[in-house]
Amino acid sequence: MLYLFTFFFGLIIGSFLNVCINRIPRGESIVAPSSRCESCGVRLKPWDLVPVLSWLLLRGRCRYCGATVSPKYLIVELLTGSLFVSLLAVKGLSAELIPYLTLTSILVVVGFTDLEHYLIPNKVIIAGFVLGAGLHIFFRHLDWKDIFLGFLAGGSILYLLAVLSKGGMGGGDIKLAALLGFYLGWQGVLLTLFLGALLASVTGIWLIILGKKSRKDPLPFGVFLSIAAMISMLYGGNILTCYLNAL
Repeated sequence: MLYLFTFFFGLIIGSFLNVCINRIPRGESIVAPSSRCESCGVRLKPWDLVPVLSWLLLRGRCRYCGATVSPKYLIVELLTGSLFVSLLAVKGLSAELIPYLTLTSILVVVGFTDLEHYLIPNKVIIAGFVLGAGLHIFFRHLDWKDIFLGFLAGGSILYLLAVLSKGGMGGGDIKLAALLGFYLGWQGVLLTLFLGALLASVTGIWLIILGKKSRKDPLPFGVFLSIAAMISMLYGGNILTCYLNAL
């Protein structure tokens, strides 16, 4: 029952995250106005906004004008619900769970906005730090030394890479890395940066081989950092243990 509740809670949060993903890059409020069809402008009713179910019943179309509704809405909701359940299964009802659920929500927004717009909004990063500070005080899942070292390691490493690459790394990526260190600590953020760089490198090489990208084309690194951070939250302990045992 707890897993089912967590999944449905994740669907609801995912529905809100869709609002953030659509409106924040445009500089719009996530509170008002209420949700409307982007094609005909009709204000959507509560039964048009039921996570997953409304999209499926309407077959991905607006009830009022028949315009196609992007499957992204469905994907974000299902992804958020699935990630919430996965974290519950791995972490249980521990002190880490709520901070990690919060960071997961932030990463979903960051990942999709960076993928669509090559943008990591400052508002999302600032909100992440504010929420994280409160969560650290309440749950105490990391000590402040680890938090500070994580923040410093994440931000400084990518800042150094940005300097060495002469702008090859965006400011949003640097801020995101600092935020990840703030939530994951120094060990977690180092693992995340390594995994993110590995994922980006493999993807970039594959896209070049397929002719989809050239060596000069940018990649949305925030997407890979977000995926890597999820891997670190779910399996970071096991990965680090295997690595230390191998040494």
